Amino acid sequence: MEYTTLGNSGIKVSKLCLGCMSFGDPASKMHAWTLDPERSEEIVRHALSLGINFFDTANCYSAGTSEEYLGRALKKNVARDKIVIASKVYFNEGALSAAAIEREIDGSLKRLGTDYLDLYIIHRFDYDTPVQETMQALDKLVKAGKVRALGASAMYGYQFYDMQLCARDNGFTPFVSMQNHYNPLYREDERELIPICRKMNVALTPYSPLAAGRCSRPNWEAGTLRSQTDAVAKRKYDSTEDEDKSICARIHELAQKYSTTMTGITLAWHFAKGVASPVIGATKEKYLDDAAGAFEIKLTEQDVSYIDELYLPHKISGAR
Repeated sequence: MEYTTLGNSGIKVSKLCLGCMSFGDPASKMHAWTLDPERSEEIVRHALSLGINFFDTANCYSAGTSEEYLGRALKKNVARDKIVIASKVYFNEGALSAAAIEREIDGSLKRLGTDYLDLYIIHRFDYDTPVQETMQALDKLVKAGKVRALGASAMYGYQFYDMQLCARDNGFTPFVSMQNHYNPLYREDERELIPICRKMNVALTPYSPLAAGRCSRPNWEAGTLRSQTDAVAKRKYDSTEDEDKSICARIHELAQKYSTTMTGITLAWHFAKGVASPVIGATKEKYLDDAAGAFEIKLTEQDVSYIDELYLPHKISGAR
């Protein structure tokens, strides 16, 4: 495993983050393919054995049961100071209002069974709450010791820039990470958001780095329960299948060239692009093994260009 730091925070994280949206009670009706507590713990143990110390969840994943399952698994298998836990706020009553942030952090901490979060991420931009109200509420959590650092997720570049300026101008805690939608099939944030993050030394921790598996297998469709029932992934990727399959074919070609997996090539592409720690969701240990194989691959500039050159502009997916 390789490690990096989240922006200027000094927080050391593995260069793979385990995304825990796949943990939780399917009765919550968020996803039909989530893992029960026992399987969730098995995945967490395997991640720890690979050196992964960075775990990402959210208050809204499976009605909070993702946080519960993750918290239990971590408590049974690793010391709290050896891991980095991230959770999120937004998809809740009040979105990013001060009252909502104060309420939701306590709920997340209780479900995770911890006194603090290492990283608290705003899940989206809130058009209905003044930026200063949000940033001040988040800053209070840092000052109170409930949160060590702050992150943001999918939004437009100008929105993130305005929030960072608000933090700077008012002496509030700035964001140190950006969890945006980014992969070889969706690169719209290369226009503005990613350059802003680089300018501000904000670590990139993208979600859906494998395009919901489409960059990890030679066939567009898979026979898994998730592939068959994940309406969000279908909406994000299937309307551009015809043009994007050619990019996946090139990833497959490079996987054969390097005698590795498509997952390894795709994650090596992320690292070549300067990504700090892509968020990998896994329902099987093998998927994490494939992801860890990325550290054995060093793509050339020509390899990256070969993947990139077929890309066509896409509709925005992520920012609201």
